[in-house]
Amino acid sequence: MPAAHVNAFVVEDNPTIRENLVGTLEELTCVKVIGTSGTEDEALAWVEANGARWELLIVDLFLQRGSGIHLVQKLASRRPGQKVVIFSNYVNASVRKRCAQLGVDAVFDKSTEIDSLVDYCVRQCYLKDAAGEHAQAAEVKHPG
Repeated sequence: MPAAHVNAFVVEDNPTIRENLVGTLEELTCVKVIGTSGTEDEALAWVEANGARWELLIVDLFLQRGSGIHLVQKLASRRPGQKVVIFSNYVNASVRKRCAQLGVDAVFDKSTEIDSLVDYCVRQCYLKDAAGEHAQAAEVKHPG
């Protein structure tokens, strides 16, 4: 059985970084990027219109218009299993603390933690696969 995809939306204002990030995640993990945005408002509109489609939201803090922190604050609720990750050059202890207060699942520094972000994504893929196998096994044991 092929690995399950984790559907991601990337909020990054720098087109080069966005393209490289998408390429890296799609090449090295089971993440499938189903959309991108460079602004807070555009990202919020997409998330609200596609609430059930995304499983991973990767957000930069500083955007063309708006901010990643404001975007995260505006996310009223998420389905169980939906993860929000901050990926920024401006990570410090106070940013990590604020993100934790807002319910962000992980924070990665662009300049030093790209490998950690990839590892995090691989883990999400593994967890989704494991959950799918568990559900499939339960179906076999107890067919409808």
